[in-house]
Amino acid sequence: MKIAKQLSTPFRNAGSSVLVLSGARFRLLPSGWVKGATRVRSPNFNLRPKGMPIELLVIHNISMPPGEFGGNDVAKLFTNRLDWEAHEFYKTIRGLKVSAHFFIRRNGEVMQFVPCTLRAWHAGASLWRERTNCNDFSLGIEMEGTDTEPFTEAQYASLVALTKLLKHAYPIVDIAGHSDIAPSRKTDPGPFFDWQHYRRDI
Repeated sequence: MKIAKQLSTPFRNAGSSVLVLSGARFRLLPSGWVKGATRVRSPNFNLRPKGMPIELLVIHNISMPPGEFGGNDVAKLFTNRLDWEAHEFYKTIRGLKVSAHFFIRRNGEVMQFVPCTLRAWHAGASLWRERTNCNDFSLGIEMEGTDTEPFTEAQYASLVALTKLLKHAYPIVDIAGHSDIAPSRKTDPGPFFDWQHYRRDI
């Protein structure tokens, strides 16, 4: 299917969603792709319910293999190219098909796998304010990290930039961690994610 035929999500400020931060220009296109982010297309997406507004931003953490940074295995996981035999942990998730809209590396690089207009597979079984299936109405941002160590200033800078951009374009009313929408299953972004720092800067 062509992306152009899948744009069922309202875009509030088409043409005006531009953010300049530290000399880097990010622009959210009507298609839902962010100019300035490294685009890597994931096949793991589907349509949002027709007319569904984007009202929730979900923050996650991920590292592949667990606790290791800087490789390409997160991108391989989100694009169904991960070698399941490359690490013992990968055998426990063999065949998993997931994605997120954005992934922020430790150096602040932003990668985008699914346009915001479409439904990425990041939340799983979830509940927020008595609404289930959070993938329907949310955007997912994965921070390269773990539950056991701090994130970098470069990551916070990119996260703040993305958040401002997305809040300007879409009617986002809430920001939550994965642990907030799936508390029985998930712990991320973890105790080392500095919510006070993040909320102060947005």
